[in-house]
Amino acid sequence: MARVWIGGALLAAGALGTVGAHAAPQTIPAASIAAANRVTWGVTQGAVSTPAPSFARPPADSSLPPEVAAQIAAMRISREPMAQLVQEMDAQQRATKDITDPAAREAAKKAWQQDMNDLLREAQARALLRDVYSPAQLTEQMGWFWSNLFSVHAQKRDIRAMVGDYQDVLRAHALGSYRGLLEASLRHPAMLRYLDNDQNAAGKINENYAREIMELHSMGVGSGYTQKDVQELARILTGVGVSIRPDGAQMRPQYQQLAIHDGLFQFDPRRHDFGDKQFLGHTIHGSGFGEVEQALDLIAASPATAHHVSTKIAEYFVGDNPAPALTQPMSDTFLRTHGDISAVLRAMFAAPEYQASLATGFKDPVHYVVSAVRYAYDGRVILNARPMINWLNQMGEGLYMHETPDGYPLGAAAWSGPGQMETRFEIARAIGNGSAGLFRSDGAVSDQPAFPQMQNALYYNGLEPTLAPQTRATLAAATTPQEWNMLLLASPDFMKR
Repeated sequence: MARVWIGGALLAAGALGTVGAHAAPQTIPAASIAAANRVTWGVTQGAVSTPAPSFARPPADSSLPPEVAAQIAAMRISREPMAQLVQEMDAQQRATKDITDPAAREAAKKAWQQDMNDLLREAQARALLRDVYSPAQLTEQMGWFWSNLFSVHAQKRDIRAMVGDYQDVLRAHALGSYRGLLEASLRHPAMLRYLDNDQNAAGKINENYAREIMELHSMGVGSGYTQKDVQELARILTGVGVSIRPDGAQMRPQYQQLAIHDGLFQFDPRRHDFGDKQFLGHTIHGSGFGEVEQALDLIAASPATAHHVSTKIAEYFVGDNPAPALTQPMSDTFLRTHGDISAVLRAMFAAPEYQASLATGFKDPVHYVVSAVRYAYDGRVILNARPMINWLNQMGEGLYMHETPDGYPLGAAAWSGPGQMETRFEIARAIGNGSAGLFRSDGAVSDQPAFPQMQNALYYNGLEPTLAPQTRATLAAATTPQEWNMLLLASPDFMKR
């Protein structure tokens, strides 16, 4: 049996199984199971042909199983560019105002809301399909991490029409340069809408986005920046906003040469404060969007940013209060490589503290739901992600549904209360009993047969020896395959990450 070293752990080739691969190896070390549960969205029985985690660029959706790729390709968010979607939905909403009949106007408003909700559900479904079936598991995990760190609330304004593209932008930068990621988020209309920077103008300063860049996205609270720095960054960001007009606004020639109009992103120099600013101990002279570039350079190069971002990554993978012995090498790597996210991850995987943390973490709702579907159906392509979306909403971690910009908490305490466990028990029951609605295509009256085969080679050759004696005893007392499935998915052992 071939074995490879991954993140400091000996991993049996096949322990990170993905879709449509070979049978599981005869024996799988416990360390391999633990490593797989950490660097992927959950173990499967299939084998992989190359070691994971993969630091390659995000694969195209065409690399997914054909049935998954077809589902994604059929989505409106895949067929239409974001700018077109937003413009069409804006026109649809404005048209409702011209309807004079009250009943017809109300019906048109409901239709607009339904179309907007459909766009959000497509973005949620696409993210979950990629998480379950993508061969680039680390990319998908980090895509979710960044979407949580750079969180937006989809229900605000017209963000539902933007969030699918926002997902793609963050995913494309998930393993690349932090500096590039920071600017990509800044230039995205979903972020500018959410934190109101499209309302930030000279003489009418809005500090919302500037504050969250410093507090949440980069340096962190108590890292040395001041309220004055926030105010100056807000001035730097004046004129950075959104325009859904298909063509640029008319302006005087001296402004025209400074204006930027890229899709829905707009830098409008007429709204910009061209005075000099004092930011993080540096003077930034009024020049236009170049001021934003200078500010982002200073933020990305700050040791405080290196520390804060590295700590957040460590919390995501390892759990609460990661040891300085783990985060310091990550932070040092961040500074040495100018924010190379892949290099920071490699530093984390190589640390003894990371290795010691394996199988001690607790799955948040997204990891729990995705890992349950991956293991239960092991490569069989689901036809409907709506049950997964609903389960996440029930557990309080709906994708792009966190109202405040701090994102969902990473610690186990937020997800291990009695109510949470009761909901997980019901999800385990639904999956354990059969198809759980996952194999009912839109418009169908019943599910396709899809009973999960959890007592498989991976279980007997890898998972079973890792279970606690009490879990094995509980499983042995199950009276039906359905009950056995439910008990495994609801067990404390399956919650580990």
